[in-house]
Amino acid sequence: MSVLIIEAFYGGSHKQLVDLLQEELEDCVLYTLPAKKWHWRARVAALYFSQNVPIRENYRILFTSSVLNLTELTALRPDLGKLKKILYFHENQLVYPVKKFQERDFQYGYNQILSCLVADVVVFNSYFNMESFLTSIGKFMKLIPDHRPKDLENIIRPKCQVIYFPIKFPDVSRFMPEHKILHLKKMLSIKGNDSVALPSQREQRESENLLDNFNSECYVHSGLNTAQEENLDNALMKESGLKKVNSSDNSQSHLGKKEQNLPLNPFDSLGGNANQHRPLHIVWPHRWLEAVYCGCYPLCPKDLVYPEIFPAEYLYSTPEQLSKRLQNFCKRPDIIRKHLYKGEMAPFSWAALHGKFRSLLTTEPKEDL
Repeated sequence: MSVLIIEAFYGGSHKQLVDLLQEELEDCVLYTLPAKKWHWRARVAALYFSQNVPIRENYRILFTSSVLNLTELTALRPDLGKLKKILYFHENQLVYPVKKFQERDFQYGYNQILSCLVADVVVFNSYFNMESFLTSIGKFMKLIPDHRPKDLENIIRPKCQVIYFPIKFPDVSRFMPEHKILHLKKMLSIKGNDSVALPSQREQRESENLLDNFNSECYVHSGLNTAQEENLDNALMKESGLKKVNSSDNSQSHLGKKEQNLPLNPFDSLGGNANQHRPLHIVWPHRWLEAVYCGCYPLCPKDLVYPEIFPAEYLYSTPEQLSKRLQNFCKRPDIIRKHLYKGEMAPFSWAALHGKFRSLLTTEPKEDL
């Protein structure tokens, strides 16, 4: 096996991506840890993998998510340090919201910066994810009291690129009205010689896996105990006072019962806009795209990653705008039932992105590994 895939948090989108890569690409071997206790995975997974990934001479590429401390792994396993090292960011810890700031929280973002310095290629799942990480490095490092490292953004940026999360769309036509099925086929067509056909019936079981992956996504980076998770249903999404819309993603917000009860968080200064720390699916747009693919109407904040994915007509700027749109939909539900999505879906499909991933996970013949 020439491609070594390591996933320290094997659940949700992390699992969905590496399973897809292993299924679709040749010469891949996968090593994982269960998707729980993410804080401990981020802290000590490198030591575990250093002892449990066998030494093999035929490894050429190492692919891992940013949960893993790549710096520690390559120090513990010099043989892996010689490989082409690819680091994939599903989310980043420089702008990811925390329920309560503690001094140890600095370590998670710091580890990701170190991992970027060690990696050969750093891949983000959106431009928002990439830019929010890179432009926050300078402010983040100011939390160090003295003798701060410099120019880290300039060192890391040339390694960075964006490859959207690849979605292998299952067949959901049996759930949809005819006019939306026809529109779906048009949305999934790729300009040029290639096209994306609706998946075959044998892939029906993958549609069932979407919900399982979505549910396990909720536990990614929650860092909360059971009692705290139960309280999140009453959390506020944004400082404007918006209620959470979907409690199934409660762990994403990392909020308590009310924001005004939260202690001052030194990380609030990192992103500029405080709303960036009360996000809704901060860097998981593929979950929204999966819903749109199934016929849902997206209605998203005009902030964070959403303007990158959705046309302007699906975005709102204020709670008042959101309320007005929802009231109109309640009065005229046919707007939603008859609506045909006007954005693009094909660029986020595996059919469109597989070439980029194949190129990423291929070593050039001239490379001496």
